[in-house]
Amino acid sequence: MKKWYAVIGNPIGHSMSPFMHNSWFSQMEIDATYIPIQVIEEDLDRAVSSMNLLGISGFNVTIPHKEKIIPLLDILDPMAEKMGAVNTVVRLEDGRLKGFNTDGLGFVRSLEEVVGDQLKSEEVLIIGAGGAARGIAFALETLGYSHLTICNRTVEKAGAICSELEQKAAAISLQQASEQLNQFKIIIQTTPAGLKNGDFSLPFSIEKLNSTAIVADIVYNPLMTPFLEAASQKGATTVSGLGMFVHQGALAFNYWTGQSPDLLAVKKQLIENLGGN
Repeated sequence: MKKWYAVIGNPIGHSMSPFMHNSWFSQMEIDATYIPIQVIEEDLDRAVSSMNLLGISGFNVTIPHKEKIIPLLDILDPMAEKMGAVNTVVRLEDGRLKGFNTDGLGFVRSLEEVVGDQLKSEEVLIIGAGGAARGIAFALETLGYSHLTICNRTVEKAGAICSELEQKAAAISLQQASEQLNQFKIIIQTTPAGLKNGDFSLPFSIEKLNSTAIVADIVYNPLMTPFLEAASQKGATTVSGLGMFVHQGALAFNYWTGQSPDLLAVKKQLIENLGGN
């Protein structure tokens, strides 16, 4: 019987997950399909129950449900439990739902794909304190990045993540981040700012950004967000969110099917679809 998968979130119209996973299903001759489902926050419980009742094999979770979905799951992978955020759910044979987080490792793989893995002792700034920021912070720490700072509009929320990390990390305001920007080698933008059809404002002024900095954004549609455009104009090396998107998707695909898809081919197709080169 044909299997089906989905991505849930709000908004969801911008998502390229259906194209990516359906491309992999086709290339690997797997009898399955993947669809987008827009779910508002107050309907999350009913949506998860309905998908399970209808026999979904697995699904991805995006903004704003990555943390709120946890109480609705039966089992958590240890890393997802540690991160406090889930972006991938597998429906087990007995109908139970198990949550994973592939965002963090997917991001680090995409970063190191561009700049290598020799920057683990450099100062890292994470902008935002949502589910994606949590996943990325824990993955960076796990993989040896030792100097993390998290900035957020609500400093207390950034501090909550810092307090859960095993190593010492700093929580600062957006204003402080702007004033101290020249101290950071790697800057990671994890908020929805810049999302296509969304908010195109910068999180803060990047006047003090060093030209030697590496600036990453987890938003992949558009490929070059306003934040990356501004950083590029300052001479910084930029890392699009597309790499994280493909790597985290491949990890989810492996959890669902036990197979590893072709990342390069689908990445080229996505770049073309998103108007890049």
